[in-house]
Amino acid sequence: MLTHYNDINAFITKDGSEIRELMHPAQHGNAQQSLAEATVAPGGETRQHRHHTTEEIYHITQGKGLMRLGDQMFEVKVGDSICIAPGTLHNIKNIGEVPLKILCCCSPPYRDSDTELAAD
Repeated sequence: MLTHYNDINAFITKDGSEIRELMHPAQHGNAQQSLAEATVAPGGETRQHRHHTTEEIYHITQGKGLMRLGDQMFEVKVGDSICIAPGTLHNIKNIGEVPLKILCCCSPPYRDSDTELAAD
């Protein structure tokens, strides 16, 4: 199975990030995981949230950010990968001058219904 980046439309998720589903069962026929590219504009950040059943892996491909993972906060940059266990509150802020780009691998595949936003 093959997808082409330019054929995939981006959309905004519940956490406020721009997502491009590079490979997702709902569109492409794979079964056990999803792969997406998230983009966060300079100065922007995602809303703090958790996924009840999905484990996520973030891999930073452009820019730099400030990651909140449970009780921890740390800077991330190109080449860094972060594993987000199910149930863990998290968000990321772009602290650079270029769009922050993140590859997001989710297993089981991403679903909006598995996303719970934290109270503001």
